[in-house]
Amino acid sequence: MAFGELPDAAFSLVRVTVPDAAEPRVGLVAGDRVTLLNDDELGGDGLNGFLEAPDWDRLAAIARAGDDREWSELADVTLSAPVAPRQVLQTGANYRTHVIDLVVSGLAADDPRSPEEARAWAGRMMDDRRENGEPYFFIGLPACVVGPDEALALPAYSEKHDWELELAVVIGARAFRVSREEAMDHVAGYTIVNDITTRDLVFRKDMKEIGTDWYRGKNAPGFLPTGPFLVPAPFVDPAALGIRLDLNGQTMQDASTSDLLFDIPALVSGASQTMPLLPGDLLLTGSPAGNGAHWGRLLRAGDEMVGSIEGLGSQTVRCVEEAAR
Repeated sequence: MAFGELPDAAFSLVRVTVPDAAEPRVGLVAGDRVTLLNDDELGGDGLNGFLEAPDWDRLAAIARAGDDREWSELADVTLSAPVAPRQVLQTGANYRTHVIDLVVSGLAADDPRSPEEARAWAGRMMDDRRENGEPYFFIGLPACVVGPDEALALPAYSEKHDWELELAVVIGARAFRVSREEAMDHVAGYTIVNDITTRDLVFRKDMKEIGTDWYRGKNAPGFLPTGPFLVPAPFVDPAALGIRLDLNGQTMQDASTSDLLFDIPALVSGASQTMPLLPGDLLLTGSPAGNGAHWGRLLRAGDEMVGSIEGLGSQTVRCVEEAAR
């Protein structure tokens, strides 16, 4: 696997595909090298068992072991997604500037307000929503979670597949009806997810009263390229991370998590009110402006997306045609 940016952290976690093994092995990354970990070293039953009560100091000691253990070059291994979630929760309409853009673009052509007045009005709406509203959640299928080494096969039933780069929270200790003040105690780390969306399937045409159809719009095979790294929470301040997506070398999304309407504590707390969040689950935080629908340019076979989040490294996803059936 070819890597661009690597995490800034002293170490991070990955999952490595090992020949003849039923499941990927957990690996510890230090610099541009990786060493495989067993359950005894993790101190838990697999990755999710470790994330339930992560002991980062134990892993830090392994990262410092140097040549006392076997290491491989990252470029020489095949990585799967760094997590194996049982649940994937996604957040919609959570970047202030992006939502303001959407509100203003949806105004009637004969609206008497100037563009500046319309943006100020939409901004006040968003500020009120942040203070008095709630996050908007929907669910994705864990089966869609794949690593960036897996090519993204664009389904042939549409030509309107889009990108949405997102910061994803990896849940640690089980969280059920936790407060905002308690929420960060349940965050194990962070990773990168590109939340692929088929635009023309999001809204039902046969019965508009039903509203959005997130199952068909977002849950095709490979629609959640994830990773490649799980960066421990102690190494990340999620409040102001740069987030950027380049398509074939051209920057399409370029924002900061400081523009989130609902921050990480609000999202973890809000999502936990309905169903317990489990160790290893993914909570996507929303995507900023600059997706393909904005640019009028959707994904095509041969495209290469490079998604980067400050401190978390980068992922490269290559698009291919879906194989004939």
